[in-house]
Amino acid sequence: MAEALNTQEIPECKTELARKLGISRGLLYYQPKLPAKDLELKAKIEKVMRKHDAYGHRRIAWNLKVNKKRVRRVMKLFDIKVKRQRKKPFKPKDVNQTSALIPNLVTVLTIETPNQVWVSDFTYLPYFGRFVYLATVEDVFTRRVVGWTVGKRHCKELVAYALFDAIEKQLPPEIIHSDQGSEYRSEDYINLLKSLGIKPSMSQKASPWQNGYQESFYSGFKLELGHPEIYPTLGELVEAIAQQIYYYNHERIHTALKCPPETFAKRYLLTNRSRELQLV
Repeated sequence: MAEALNTQEIPECKTELARKLGISRGLLYYQPKLPAKDLELKAKIEKVMRKHDAYGHRRIAWNLKVNKKRVRRVMKLFDIKVKRQRKKPFKPKDVNQTSALIPNLVTVLTIETPNQVWVSDFTYLPYFGRFVYLATVEDVFTRRVVGWTVGKRHCKELVAYALFDAIEKQLPPEIIHSDQGSEYRSEDYINLLKSLGIKPSMSQKASPWQNGYQESFYSGFKLELGHPEIYPTLGELVEAIAQQIYYYNHERIHTALKCPPETFAKRYLLTNRSRELQLV
């Protein structure tokens, strides 16, 4: 008599077959109603992800102008996954840090125009046994990175150069917000802001969420940049940072804006000019 089929081996066979075919196991059981359209959408999704490899299903749907539920279903069907965010590296606290006398001016403020409030911060990138530091300045209304700089040390000059890079391109803001890092609390930096007519604003101690715009930017930026050591030289790393910031400003869809920051800024400028002409 023939031996009975071991039903426990079937799931393992299905798993192995799915692995060899490069598809999810669920696809083996799936009876598609619209296979041609699903395959067409799969190809479009993969095309978008070749350029925007960290896009989730919502940004892909906005890019393709299709329903996000359909994109999510097809991504799940074909086991298409985006880059996973890496854990945030440990940043030691400055135990000798004194409380800042500068208040948080942003919490009760309604931000309605560009150059009303900028936020600034810096992050560190591990690079062959040392750190490279990136400081950025972001316009809260448009979400554009308006200034940035890279250095080998985190110091008051690092954050000042990022500010200089921003004000070379446009008018200074009314307020610039940061955390209570010693770089931002330095007398030279505060005097620089006063000379430019900029009001300083700072988060409360140990409250990184009060500078959430920059926290959010760095989270996505590091993910999409990749590990810094994939760039053999410091010059190549700086060039990659420049390209990534350009991509963020001009091409990457921002979740809150549903378009790239540069596109949002241009739309606002055109709308504002149109209103001014109507009032003339």
